[in-house]
Amino acid sequence: MARGPRKHMKRMFAPSHWMLDKLKGRWAPRPSSGPHKLRECLPLIVMLRDRLKYALNYNECKMIVMQRLIKVDGKVRTDMFFPAGFMDVVQIEKTKENFRLLYDTKSRFVMHKISKEESEYKMCRIKQVFMGPKACPYAVTHDGRTLRYPDPEVKVNDSVRIDISTGKILDFVKFDIGNVIMISGGNNIGRVGVITHRERHPGSFEIVHVKDQLGHTFATRLHNVFVIGTGTKPWISLPKGNGIKLSIVEDRQAKLAKKK
Repeated sequence: MARGPRKHMKRMFAPSHWMLDKLKGRWAPRPSSGPHKLRECLPLIVMLRDRLKYALNYNECKMIVMQRLIKVDGKVRTDMFFPAGFMDVVQIEKTKENFRLLYDTKSRFVMHKISKEESEYKMCRIKQVFMGPKACPYAVTHDGRTLRYPDPEVKVNDSVRIDISTGKILDFVKFDIGNVIMISGGNNIGRVGVITHRERHPGSFEIVHVKDQLGHTFATRLHNVFVIGTGTKPWISLPKGNGIKLSIVEDRQAKLAKKK
């Protein structure tokens, strides 16, 4: 009989976008509870060992985080199972590197290298706006932040730019037709485009139609859409490929051209 929450994760059932090989052991790191969901996050151990290759094994990862070398969103994290997720800023001061966690068009996390200036803010999607005790308005973001007294114009599905050091809202961008967005879930994850149309379905899933730079159109559910800028100009730098999904043929041709 199970008593309490699960503390382990078998390697076979780890999220496939972590890209852990199934023969290198029986277990996978189970992320701690934190700002991102278990299956939508990248634990620091996977980031350091399998992505950045700064550690060879579990013990080396532990040594790195226990030396307080890794900051996520401006805070030192000594738990190597801490779940970093979409839009988080990871800073490693010892190597003078700053990364933003974004998706590529194959639904994998990309450690996108950014400048020192860009690492001082992050984008957050508003999930909820409500009135708290003593008539204090609140907004709740996709990464579990509670923002008090947001601008009255800020509504659900909008995005805010947050200063990482203070946690205050610097700016916001509305969920409007014509604004640039990134898809953060579903089949089109990682694609970047401009909103062209929003279908309203009360009581069901609302559908958003998006057009990318090459003119390809696609549709996704509203809760997968993350606004990243006004007009066609994103407020963050984009990873390689600029969020344009290639067809299987185009992808193969690009790989062959690179080999030559």
